[in-house]
Amino acid sequence: MLDCDCIRGWMQERPFTEPRLHLQKQDTQSRAWKRLLELIEAAAADGSEEFSPGVELQEDWSEILTLPPTISNLKRVKHLNVYGSHLVRLPPEIGEMTDLRVFTPYTSSSLHWFPYEITRCRKLKESTVSTRALYGNWKLRAPFPRLPSLADSIIPAACSVCAGPFRSSGPQQWWISLRVATDVIPLLVHACSEDCVKRLPPSPKGYVRSPHRGGFELQQPETGL
Repeated sequence: MLDCDCIRGWMQERPFTEPRLHLQKQDTQSRAWKRLLELIEAAAADGSEEFSPGVELQEDWSEILTLPPTISNLKRVKHLNVYGSHLVRLPPEIGEMTDLRVFTPYTSSSLHWFPYEITRCRKLKESTVSTRALYGNWKLRAPFPRLPSLADSIIPAACSVCAGPFRSSGPQQWWISLRVATDVIPLLVHACSEDCVKRLPPSPKGYVRSPHRGGFELQQPETGL
């Protein structure tokens, strides 16, 4: 069941306000956040192969809106389980989880997109995503938020494509839909140049084929293709 108004509103009523990226700030002084940092540190030290923070955080899990950049230290984690989370975004550092093979964000109904950096997880082969909650998914074709939306909370330290520095003008933001593990998911790209945008692969059949900047005027394929 979808709890987020971004997609639920799209399902129930038209016309409907163009969606915006969730930019809520994470409370990094809360008990939940500090405990999450401790769990990541312990999992990294132990070489854990599964990381399921919601199991440990229990009722505090609902206070977590993103994961910290320190997930980059989880080099041996094969299964990242954020089932039933209230996450609204993931940090680009997920791409540094080099042994990640299974990703479970199922029923995380406010997680509508993913950072392009997740494509760096070359071993990732299995995912369980709540696809009805995704921007542009073939089941509903919910509209993509309009770009650019240059908020500090979502801009990575380096180019999503080449990992190089951004120019003084800042990153170029683009949406692209690609198959990652089991699912085709919307990815937010922060590119340093037109050359890096040109390096992006085409989207699968049934999705907008080239990188785009969203908005209501974007023409998507018919639902269910």
